[in-house]
Amino acid sequence: MKRFWMLAVVLLVWVGAVGLTSQAEQPNVKGDYVEVRTASVFAGACHYNGEVTTTGREALMAWDVTSGSWNGTDLTGLRAIAVVSADDNLSNAQAARRSELILDQSASHAQRVAMLNAIKSRYSASLGEIVSVRSASISFKHEGKSYQVSSSDAAINVEAMPNDLCCRMPNLVWYDPLVQLGQRKVGYTVRALYAGHVGDKWQRAGENSAFYGNFAF
Repeated sequence: MKRFWMLAVVLLVWVGAVGLTSQAEQPNVKGDYVEVRTASVFAGACHYNGEVTTTGREALMAWDVTSGSWNGTDLTGLRAIAVVSADDNLSNAQAARRSELILDQSASHAQRVAMLNAIKSRYSASLGEIVSVRSASISFKHEGKSYQVSSSDAAINVEAMPNDLCCRMPNLVWYDPLVQLGQRKVGYTVRALYAGHVGDKWQRAGENSAFYGNFAF
């Protein structure tokens, strides 16, 4: 009987530990995400080969948190933009990267710090060296399959690809998004620009150079 009770206690402790681990691993911060690259992410092989060694070294990344908290600070409704540049195409994980972060100025100081720490913790490999962090007004509109993001020095206007061609022809999707996404789709970049607060200015338009979907961590 004693052995039975000891086994029962051990089993309960193990089940509790598993439950706590599973709970800890559940995504807490969730929301919408859109990203634009300076290279087509969905294109024919010749087009891809013409760009891979000469461009694709920059990206705009934008988050809109719909729910969740980080280290006890509520991030619901917060937005952030990252401007990334690298020495080589961003598909090269070894390329040196530098980035600028723009945080929503409507957030409190504690919220901006928590958002910064969350992004640095989860996406440090994508961002590389963060050379600038600043606050600014950020607009993030997601309506249907349309994304419009704007702030000082940065703007994104992305639409869905007609007939979800990226899903019908996945062999022509050449890159992965810089953030792990649920329901990842390739988007058509109507227009995207960076006015060069830290790095060089650039602008792209009229190409399949975007990713969008849901992020969670």
